[in-house]
Amino acid sequence: MKIPARLQPLVEDGLIDEVLRQLMSGKEAMVFIVRCGDEIRCAKVYKEANKRAFRQAVDYTENRKTKNSRQARAMGKRTKFGRKAQEEAWQSAEVDALYRLAAAGVRVPKPLNFHEGVLLMELVTDAEGEPAARVDDVKFSEEEALAYHAALMLQVVRMLCAGVIHGDLSEFNVLVGAEGPVIIDLPQAVDAAGNNHAQRMLERDVGNLTNYFGQYAPSLLTTQYAKEIWALYEGGKLTPDAVLTGRFEQQLKPVDLNSVVREIDDARMEEAARRLRMSELP
Repeated sequence: MKIPARLQPLVEDGLIDEVLRQLMSGKEAMVFIVRCGDEIRCAKVYKEANKRAFRQAVDYTENRKTKNSRQARAMGKRTKFGRKAQEEAWQSAEVDALYRLAAAGVRVPKPLNFHEGVLLMELVTDAEGEPAARVDDVKFSEEEALAYHAALMLQVVRMLCAGVIHGDLSEFNVLVGAEGPVIIDLPQAVDAAGNNHAQRMLERDVGNLTNYFGQYAPSLLTTQYAKEIWALYEGGKLTPDAVLTGRFEQQLKPVDLNSVVREIDDARMEEAARRLRMSELP
């Protein structure tokens, strides 16, 4: 096929030998199947910001680090340089997340290179060696749905143990790989410890998967995996191989009335002392 303009620099630099075909066009990128030497890989070409359906919401970019203060100021002022820097930060967020998650044992496509706004990575294939389908394109039995949901909860746990929350996880960005589900599309990934919306995003990610697989396995619809996972994380008890139950009980601590009364009395005494000092001023 004709080489897309965005892939031409990678061909010229010898990173890609041949563009075989377009695999898909998503809300933030187009993906092509390419040949690199003897290997068949995929190339993700990010769309320009004004051509993407997915916007860089503040909830996702909160607390993301920039390379330097000049970039941060430019991004804040929305200058041309700032918009370019913001776009680069958005793209590199997925690259960083993929390397981080792959190292943590999370099932994501293995990143291979990032060049001129194009991410070269492993091509995820099915049992027949063909490009893997999305979960949304596959029908599941109840047993298969339960198994796939359990496998994905394990991946969500491992992601969180690595400090990452997908932020847009659903049946549309999970592939049915030969060895199980593979999570894709992470440019909106957030830092679990540094983002104030992390818990809500985790609950939404888990809720999306649970509702989808709940169509095939209704018993999943009454589970509370997100709350269970987050409680373990907040309590410092979450491990990559945590055994989940899907159940969660809110632990309400009894109110210490004596402590409340003491705090009220202390506040009254401080206020009385303040008023006395004010009355003694000339």
